[in-house]
Amino acid sequence: LYLNLFIASELNWKDKGIIIAQETEFPYEESTILTINTDRNVVFTLMVRQPYWAAKGKFKIDVNGKEFPLRSVPSSYVPVSREWKNGDTVRIILPMNGRLEKLINVPNYYAFMYGPLMLGAKTGTNDIPYLIAGTGRWEHIPDGKMLPLNEAPIILEDTLSSIPDKLDPVEGKPLTFSTSNINMLNTDGKNFILQPFYTIHDSRYMMYWYALTPGSYKNILDSLAKEEKEMLDMLSRTVDFVQPGQQQQEADHFIETANSNKGVYMDEFWRDARKGGFFSYELKTNGETDLDLLLRFWGTNWEYRTFDILIDDEKLATENVRKWNIFDFREEVYPIPEHMLEGKEKIRVKFQAPENGVAGAIYSVRLFKPKTESSTQ
Repeated sequence: LYLNLFIASELNWKDKGIIIAQETEFPYEESTILTINTDRNVVFTLMVRQPYWAAKGKFKIDVNGKEFPLRSVPSSYVPVSREWKNGDTVRIILPMNGRLEKLINVPNYYAFMYGPLMLGAKTGTNDIPYLIAGTGRWEHIPDGKMLPLNEAPIILEDTLSSIPDKLDPVEGKPLTFSTSNINMLNTDGKNFILQPFYTIHDSRYMMYWYALTPGSYKNILDSLAKEEKEMLDMLSRTVDFVQPGQQQQEADHFIETANSNKGVYMDEFWRDARKGGFFSYELKTNGETDLDLLLRFWGTNWEYRTFDILIDDEKLATENVRKWNIFDFREEVYPIPEHMLEGKEKIRVKFQAPENGVAGAIYSVRLFKPKTESSTQ
């Protein structure tokens, strides 16, 4: 019998003629108790999960009040084999502590964890309209001003491994911690309170934190500020955007496909089409006639990937994504002739594969206004 989750529950094991009750308030208490109810003695092995997050050397199991010898390691199971009788109890001690967990493939970003829980912090309620979804097609999408990442709170400590030890428990509030002992930038004197992420509602929040050492932060922040400025400028000029491979965005843009595939590579979604197939999206233009199309590709491909890009079935360009031959993403801009946009509130952008090749993969589709003198100032 495997015990995987530490949740108040009850098992009626009819084949064995026993009932096992689990009583706990985990994660608000760091233990759980199982009680055996049976009319006869029963032999079986109870496999207790030893979580990877349980504090090292402090995970314990007591059987009828006596400590059970452990020969297991974290992320495995402890086998408790015996003849069980009515009233037997198993108490599992699940000590939790704080730690930093690095965000995969994103340098310098970390999450605060406490046991299995991710901690987040409320950061304000300014400019967050549409918290309650409406009944319209796009009224489930939150809105509000995008804030630049380089202005978000940043952890600045000499030794990142010591940061969890500086979390200060908030008296009277379980699983809640103050960051007052952690050196941070961009806080405006505010002390952030970390709490289980699942308890945060109706607020802006942070769940991943930029963490730097004093010797590196200046150059990194300057670079980040430049990237953020460019990103926010592009967002301000974007008329419509589609993330290929993401179900909701593709549905919102009325996707049409034939012989098309989708997937994830380098943590980014993509879509392609093969053997004469295609995929296409409907994008709004807002009546603009001076627009460019920006496509994102992966720069290394070995198959024949020369394909046509069409707008309302008129060819805009022929692209060959093997031309870069570089192990990185590449973005290409395609100016759209005015006659393809004139008098239109929306267009259909199509990617047509040849019979013997592939169209794509495409990692993002963006319709945007070119830079003007005013937008570059």
